[in-house]
Amino acid sequence: MSNSSHPHRSSLILAVLAAAGTTFALLQAIVVPALPTIQHAFGVSSGDVAWILTLNLLSTAVLTPVLGRAGDIHGKSRVLTATMAVLACGTLIAALASSLPLMLAGRVIQGAGGAVYPLAFGIVRDELPPERVPGGIGLVSSLLGIGAGLGLVVPGFILQHLSYHWLFWLPLIVLVPTTALTARCVPASRAATSASINWASALLMSLGLGAVLVAISEAGAWGWGAPRTLGLAAAGLLLVIGWVANEVRSSEPLVDMRIMATRGVWTANLAAFLLGVGMYSSIAVIPALVQLPRITGFGFGGSAVTAGLFMLPTAAIQLLIGPFCGRIDRRLGARAMLQAGLACSLAAYLILVAGHGAAVEVIGAMVILGIGLGLGLSSLANLVVAAVRPGQTGVATGMNTVMRTLGGAFGAQLVATVIASSHGPAGLPADRGFTLAFAMCAVALAAGLAGARLVPGRRAPRMAVVSRRRLPAADAS
Repeated sequence: MSNSSHPHRSSLILAVLAAAGTTFALLQAIVVPALPTIQHAFGVSSGDVAWILTLNLLSTAVLTPVLGRAGDIHGKSRVLTATMAVLACGTLIAALASSLPLMLAGRVIQGAGGAVYPLAFGIVRDELPPERVPGGIGLVSSLLGIGAGLGLVVPGFILQHLSYHWLFWLPLIVLVPTTALTARCVPASRAATSASINWASALLMSLGLGAVLVAISEAGAWGWGAPRTLGLAAAGLLLVIGWVANEVRSSEPLVDMRIMATRGVWTANLAAFLLGVGMYSSIAVIPALVQLPRITGFGFGGSAVTAGLFMLPTAAIQLLIGPFCGRIDRRLGARAMLQAGLACSLAAYLILVAGHGAAVEVIGAMVILGIGLGLGLSSLANLVVAAVRPGQTGVATGMNTVMRTLGGAFGAQLVATVIASSHGPAGLPADRGFTLAFAMCAVALAAGLAGARLVPGRRAPRMAVVSRRRLPAADAS
């Protein structure tokens, strides 16, 4: 490891990566509470403004594995710097946007920022001392939940005093110096392979995943059984099958399906999908619950700011436990962390199923969910990194991110549909709709907890790290 003897340099690298990851996660979530404001400013329908989320999600899912693979081929630090620059350009366009098409263009470009996470995982693996790798990956992973939580809290305060443009100007103020620091402080990594990107596979993957994501994202508006929903989903699945077939035949695959089929990777991807259901469903359901009027008998009648504050414990607890994930990994192993994370997330939703009419019940569940997401997200990245070669880190962790995104999109749309289809007083959603939504998330997480038993246990390379750390003492003696 090039920086094993420079702890301050390692800490600086980790700080830069943390700033990049937090900013992207914040940007991805920050428009959620602001959609009504943006809709009013643009004079468009709720269906039209929803594409601000859908296209960003689609762009992130498509570009993350491609840029992750580019980092494996051309050097992770170089591609990360370029990714940060593209993210800054997309944020600038969104900040200047005064019409929906320009906002959509900015959000699509911002989707490139999703590659920050797989690229950061690879850089942590390459540049940090072996004993700091699990903790570094755990910290960067936890920033996804932290940034998303802040993205639900910050907009309310901004929109009370400033226009929606400042939702992007303020993060841009952080992005510009972070991009410069990335170029200056993250060591240039050598390309791990002389291969090239398989653009035919990239196109098939993009079209397939894009069709599936659009079908999921629009299912609430179109109807889950509508011909265009089913047709688009079926077309997407056929394209995904074609993509897999092309990868298997290719001598230079974009995503090596042999690696994706290994037990350590496919089990982590399955867990990522199911954990994504629980993570993104909370973002969709809790703010809606808090903002329901008290006439429903269970709503809190809160504002968008209040709704964000209910989500803040989830982000805060991840921030607290993130730095300790490395120690937990070394003591218990990533599989035990994943199981604990899924169990905590399951417990949080079971609490909400039992009762969600009091603030203490919801906030308590959000604290437990924060523990679950902190442990779960950290363990997933470490499990994938431990299962693949260094030259496959970017694309493998990128696909894990895609699976979490797919699970999140599916879960959020499903629970939103369930809630919308329940009818209570004055045409508002009924309590049973929220209870059913929480129960569905609990079922998904219970399935994830059962599937986590298939994840491989502690791997031999972990013990090798301990042995390497003891060698200097042995030599000295």
